[in-house]
Amino acid sequence: MAKTVFQKNQRVWVDSVGCWAIVERIVPVWAKGFDEPVRVTYDVGLGREFQAQELKPEDKVDPQESGLASNWRVLRARNKWQQEGDCAHHPYPGTYPVVVTDPNDWGGWRTPGAEYDRDPHKMEYQARLIASAPRLHAIAREVLTLVADNPEDAPPALSALAQKIMVVERYLQESPSAPPSGD
Repeated sequence: MAKTVFQKNQRVWVDSVGCWAIVERIVPVWAKGFDEPVRVTYDVGLGREFQAQELKPEDKVDPQESGLASNWRVLRARNKWQQEGDCAHHPYPGTYPVVVTDPNDWGGWRTPGAEYDRDPHKMEYQARLIASAPRLHAIAREVLTLVADNPEDAPPALSALAQKIMVVERYLQESPSAPPSGD
C-alpha cells in the first residue's frame, strides 16, 4: 500500500525537470479490492504527475522545533548617550529596548540612539512586535494546518487568509540570493 510522502502546498524539488514546484494536488491511485491506494502521485503543475522518488523535500529548519524562536524577548539597556533628565519624554527614561534572540542575551535587534530619541514609542512598539514574531508565526502555522486538515469545511475568508499566510511562509523559507558580483 502507498502512503503520501508530501503534503499539499509543500515546496519540492523536481529532479527530472530541475526546478522547484509546489504540490498542487495529491493523486491516489485506487485498485478494486484494496482499502488503501496502491500508488500515490503528485501534481505539481508541470504538465504531468510525479512519483515521490522524483521529488525532494525542501530542507528547512523549523524555528519552533529547533528552539531558535523560543528565546526572543525584550530587554532594557542603559542609555549611555543621554541622562535620565534629558529623556523624560521616553516611556522608560534612561533605557532603550533591545530584542535578544539568543539564550546568552546577545544577538538580535537594537535601535540607533538618535532614532530612538526621535520616536521612542515607535521603537518600543517595534521591539514588542519583533519579540512576538515567533508566537505570531506559530499561530499562522496553526491556521494553515487547520485549513489543510479540513479544506472543504474552511470558510472562504479563512481559506483566503491561509493563502496569504502561505505567501509569507514561502518568503520566510527562501534563501536570499547572492548579490551580483561587480566583475
